[in-house]
Amino acid sequence: MQAYDPAPLYAGHLHTLAKRADIALERGGFDHLVVPSGTLRHQVFDDREYAYAVNPQFKAWVPLTRTPGSWITYTPGQRPKLIYLQPRDYWHVVPQAPGGWWADHFDVIVIRSPEDALPHLPPSSRSAILGEAQSALGDYAPNNPAAVLAFLDFHRAFKTPYEIAMMRAASAIGAQAHRAAEAAFRQGLSEFDIHMAYCAAARQDANELPYGNIIALNEHGAVLHYMELDRDAPPVARSFLIDAGASHGGYACDITRTFSRDRGDEFQSLVDAVDTAQQVLCAKVRQGVDYRQLHLEAHTLLARILCDFGVVKVSPEAAVATGVSATFFPHGLGHGIGLQVHDVAGFAASDTGGTIPRPDGHPFLRLTRTLVPGMVVTIEPGLYFIDMLLEELRAGPQAGSVDWARVDAFRPYGGIRIEDDVACTDDMPLNLTREAFSAA
Repeated sequence: MQAYDPAPLYAGHLHTLAKRADIALERGGFDHLVVPSGTLRHQVFDDREYAYAVNPQFKAWVPLTRTPGSWITYTPGQRPKLIYLQPRDYWHVVPQAPGGWWADHFDVIVIRSPEDALPHLPPSSRSAILGEAQSALGDYAPNNPAAVLAFLDFHRAFKTPYEIAMMRAASAIGAQAHRAAEAAFRQGLSEFDIHMAYCAAARQDANELPYGNIIALNEHGAVLHYMELDRDAPPVARSFLIDAGASHGGYACDITRTFSRDRGDEFQSLVDAVDTAQQVLCAKVRQGVDYRQLHLEAHTLLARILCDFGVVKVSPEAAVATGVSATFFPHGLGHGIGLQVHDVAGFAASDTGGTIPRPDGHPFLRLTRTLVPGMVVTIEPGLYFIDMLLEELRAGPQAGSVDWARVDAFRPYGGIRIEDDVACTDDMPLNLTREAFSAA
């Protein structure tokens, strides 16, 4: 697995974050930026805690994901401060003291209890405090000012070189784990056991992965977010759809692949056709491209595949215009990705607010912005044979546009999705996923 060293890039990353914070604070009328890491929460009527999830605004500054009760403060013109909770606790593993290539860029204050942070926090009345309500320490509570968040979220789409390096590292982990999952599928293992093989190869458990793995055999591939993980292998595993990512230093990758057990059958040919179309779309992740138009182009490409395989009997253009293609491709082409799998501000018109609408008839598209260098987006076209949507199509006026015998031939395979993470640059697109698979 290829190594990516973020250390030489970190100072530049912090400089960019500080410049963004300076402008955001000025716009909001604040003097300080304060970011809690988040807290542990108990399950209802229980003394067990939910899995901890770090505040994404916090891990933008530091590569820490398991430090509840900590804080970052930043005042323009000063070094950022990390208030780091290292409790005295013999019940649990205590976080190690901060150190390494990133810690030298902060003034670090170690505290022993959450309340010990209060003397080190700037006045709340002059601070933009970004976090969840549960992070409050008495009256010192997040206020999440809209003007500050609008600016920071909008510009978070533009990844620094440090962030690209972190996402490359996450992609390398994900590609290696995908290889292990495919091998487990070809050994005839169950969905649960394939999932376990994936986690073992990634060296990450379910709480460390950026999202719940989708491990879908046969018809289960028609459920867009299938997460049931059958414990028993089916008598025959015809097909395998895996949508699974990995994390590194707070950054995510998001990868989907689809396989047929018989590498020479017609379903594998359909998978290969979707893969070819996906690569055409990936090559268009370039500066100035409207992502909405890329999504619409995906519909035309996929409709052409449906025509070529005899599933649809009308022209690709007619299939798109009448909504037939949406039965087989009912989700958006993709989304931004970075600190979060579905990164923020996908619809943002500017850093002061406003939204860019989705195209009519495409309610599930998660990204409507024009691509700019630094953006990292997913490209994930798919074709699915979803009973509910097929029944609606068959009962409607466009039923004659479809060869239903061909639909029934593909229905047992569930569906296809191919997904890569692609960075927009000043030149050619950088496909983080294909790069990682080439090295895996």
